[in-house]
Amino acid sequence: MNLSSDIQRIRHDVVVIGAGGAGLRAAIASSSRGLDTGVVCKSLLGKAHTVMAEGGCAAALGNADSRDNWKVHFRDTMRGGKFLNQWEMAELHAKHAPDEVKLLEQWGAVFDRTPEGLIGQRNFGGHRYPRLAHVGDRTGLEMIRTLQDHAIHQQGIQVHMECTALRIVMDGDKLAGVLAYWRDAGRFVLFECNAVILATGGGGKAWRITSNSWEYTGDGFDLAYKAGAELVNMEFTQFHPTGMVWPPSVRGILVTEGVRGDGGILLNSEGERFMFNYIPEKFAAETADSEEEAERWLAGDKNARRPPELLTRDVVARAITKEVQAGRGSPHGGVFLDIASRRPADVIRRKLPSMYHQFKELAEVDITKDAMEVGPTLHYFMGGIRVDSNTQMTRVPGLFACGECSGGMHGANRLGGNSLSDLLVFGMLAGNGAADYLDKLEATPQASSETVDAAIREATAPLNREEGPNPYLLHEELQDVMNNGVNIVRDKEGLESAIQSLDSLKQKASAVKAHGSSQYNPGWHEAISLSPLLITAESVARAALAREESRGAHTRIDFPGEQDRWQAVHVIISKSADGSMNVRQESAQAPPERLSEIAHSSLTDLEGGSA
Repeated sequence: MNLSSDIQRIRHDVVVIGAGGAGLRAAIASSSRGLDTGVVCKSLLGKAHTVMAEGGCAAALGNADSRDNWKVHFRDTMRGGKFLNQWEMAELHAKHAPDEVKLLEQWGAVFDRTPEGLIGQRNFGGHRYPRLAHVGDRTGLEMIRTLQDHAIHQQGIQVHMECTALRIVMDGDKLAGVLAYWRDAGRFVLFECNAVILATGGGGKAWRITSNSWEYTGDGFDLAYKAGAELVNMEFTQFHPTGMVWPPSVRGILVTEGVRGDGGILLNSEGERFMFNYIPEKFAAETADSEEEAERWLAGDKNARRPPELLTRDVVARAITKEVQAGRGSPHGGVFLDIASRRPADVIRRKLPSMYHQFKELAEVDITKDAMEVGPTLHYFMGGIRVDSNTQMTRVPGLFACGECSGGMHGANRLGGNSLSDLLVFGMLAGNGAADYLDKLEATPQASSETVDAAIREATAPLNREEGPNPYLLHEELQDVMNNGVNIVRDKEGLESAIQSLDSLKQKASAVKAHGSSQYNPGWHEAISLSPLLITAESVARAALAREESRGAHTRIDFPGEQDRWQAVHVIISKSADGSMNVRQESAQAPPERLSEIAHSSLTDLEGGSA
């Protein structure tokens, strides 16, 4: 039976999967090149996870400190990523970010301002200078508002909401479309197109404690992997150091790094400001070593060094973990983040309005009066789909990726604020890359009915079985596996055990049962999400087992510290011909001399220049 013959078909030149910041910026770029562009989003327009990004968008505008420039930003990014970044991507990001922020302002974004009327910029962890353009603590929301308004009203882009992509459809080695289904009606739709841009975000819902929303089930990783693309450095999963650990109603929700940028400090159960004990040697020259110096920096002394609370996220997250393990944690397994004693209540409410209202309403925690209990929460994927730096195309012709689901830009650890400028820069490059690809495409690939039929049968199998495991219980089991064996601290025994458990879960998931019909059936949605969740989890676990060192966001207690031989090694994951997951190590290309020189220059050599 030909299942594809009577399903809905929609034609676009380019289909963008994901309506967060990266997806919308990519869609705007491709549409501005005259291409019929469609955006497929799993949820509703405006509910993208980008809105949860609170602190700001990193760009070397130099508005708050004239010494800042793209070279210093590039240097900070490379150092933060432990030099495992894709060098050209980090360069493109630092160079293009200021123009992208200014363009966003032209489209209507309302940023906070300096006294001179310029775009305001705040301090953030890992950044040498105040660099984050911000709108209070709701920067992501303002960016999404601006991008979606421009996309729909200025560019005329068509958005397909509550629609989940299932499979990239190929014609030989070239892309021919995307099979998806409408989440409400349960009906299938084939988007016929010759370029797809994946902008699906990460896969944090594979862990129990995460800042990620329900949509983050690793869909992009799954789509790319099954289409033949590679994943790179999936072991680097960032645990944001300050997610709420108490009360339960807000567990995992982020406390923006802006709280520490505006003076918040971390305290253990003994009242000690412990981050002074965890300053890495490589950051010592640029980090305050006393509370007195940290206070001078906070007061605006440009000769003072940054407080240790603003070290990179991996450093802060490990420090908190060590304090808890040493028995100096808060009552609920975290530490205390205190801004209440550091800033007047009216200043906190003005600078951190979302933080204040969110925790007051959801948890009855008044951050103007009380310290917050915080700890690491799975937050962001530095690894992801492997792409070309300039075009964002994968090794699959016509398949592109940008935003969090793509890998390479951030190396072993992402600096806060770089994700929002990342999605602007690489969304733009992906949209232009897709347009350039279509300009050169000689023939129009056609979707294979056999591929479409097979994907439909796979998707509907849980509905047609008489019995099988409960998809919700399998998801919970998966989260327990990842929390226990593939968490912020890892070792060989735990990783091997996790991989064994994941193999068992894959067998169970292949026989999962969803009761009811395809219409309005969340159980079926959950069953479908198990595949991308398992691909995400297995790729992280296998990559983490392969990298026998501790670097950035990847910590192996059986291989402590950075190892020289891994400095220039990428862990690459791909799908083998027999369907198994292949893991290999690949030597990174030597960086261009001009970029290596910048990355290893002193700050005094880089300050004030823009060339």
